[in-house]
Amino acid sequence: MKITDFIESVKPGIPKRYLLFMAAFAWTMAGGMLLYKGTAIIIRFNYFSWWRIILCATGGTLFYILLFSKISHKHVTRIINLKYKLPCMFSFFNIRSYAIMAVMITSGILLRKSGIISPQHLSILYITMGIPLFLSAFRFYYYGIRYHSLAATA
Repeated sequence: MKITDFIESVKPGIPKRYLLFMAAFAWTMAGGMLLYKGTAIIIRFNYFSWWRIILCATGGTLFYILLFSKISHKHVTRIINLKYKLPCMFSFFNIRSYAIMAVMITSGILLRKSGIISPQHLSILYITMGIPLFLSAFRFYYYGIRYHSLAATA
């Protein structure tokens, strides 16, 4: 048995459609966690104000339109065009995206634990970044739900 055959036999491969749903779930969890943390800070410290909500919604929407929409589209296209019929269940991100995710998570934890940024401002950052992550998840859900009909027309 060749090493490549062995690796292929133990690889946790799943259909591309399910890979799209795994990506959707990951993006939903990341966005939801940031929205939850940001909202919890606002509630805990009584920071609620309409200008803060408008700032977060505007910033989050702009991040989605200018950056995250393109990133999520790139990932969907990459997943659909993977050469394997059953790609690895962790291939919903590429290596670069996993590295970026690790840096972002580490940065968020360090900012929160260090106290460099006040909770008031951290809540704005969390919500503003949670919105585009959460919105991007819907692209993965859409393509996962419509996978068979979209694949048939491609």
